[in-house]
Amino acid sequence: MNRGQFIAILVGLVGVIGVVVALNSGSNEPAQASTASEGAVAQTNDSSDVGDNPDSLADPNADSTADEKAPVEPTANAPENLGPAMDLVDLDGWLQTDATALSDFDGQVKILQFWTFSCHNCTATIPYLQDIYATYEPQGLEIIGVHAPEFDFERDPAAVQEAAERLGVTWPIALDTDKLNFRAWQDRRFWPRTFVIDANGDVRFNHIGEGKYDELEATVAYLIENGGS
Repeated sequence: MNRGQFIAILVGLVGVIGVVVALNSGSNEPAQASTASEGAVAQTNDSSDVGDNPDSLADPNADSTADEKAPVEPTANAPENLGPAMDLVDLDGWLQTDATALSDFDGQVKILQFWTFSCHNCTATIPYLQDIYATYEPQGLEIIGVHAPEFDFERDPAAVQEAAERLGVTWPIALDTDKLNFRAWQDRRFWPRTFVIDANGDVRFNHIGEGKYDELEATVAYLIENGGS
């Protein structure tokens, strides 16, 4: 073998080695891309689950086995005083109480809600009111549901009583059959409309519709802990 043949063989070997290295390097790239792609899909799936399961937004360090609702802390500052509450007048009677007037509840912290039993938004608030009532009624809270019917079939006191028993409404109900108080208390009229009235008769919370349950409970807690005012 002469010198020229040896150099040609050496060059050929170098070329083969280079091809092998290139092929090995290229085979790793798809694997890395696949791994990255799978990670992105998993992250997307996790994100989409959040919409269906709000609990996935909870503190990951929290005890997921806890069954009891965490107590709501009273608001640090006194709830805004929105002025004196109006009276309830020209009612068609009361259910589930011996009271005959709003004044019978003077000196108590009160949640007063305008509602009607076929209103979906109204009935959606009931479980939250039940929880608040169970916690604070022994400490002096009263809830007054002012039933202001939207439809004729809701005007019958017997129908209101049946609905209250079916829905678990155990607090006093004032019958505002002609919606006189429903209109007088509201410039813009909605079911449900929820107020908190302190022991002095002043409004300390006013909310239209569902929601703000933590704020509602914090307002009640503050008033109860501060003598009702």
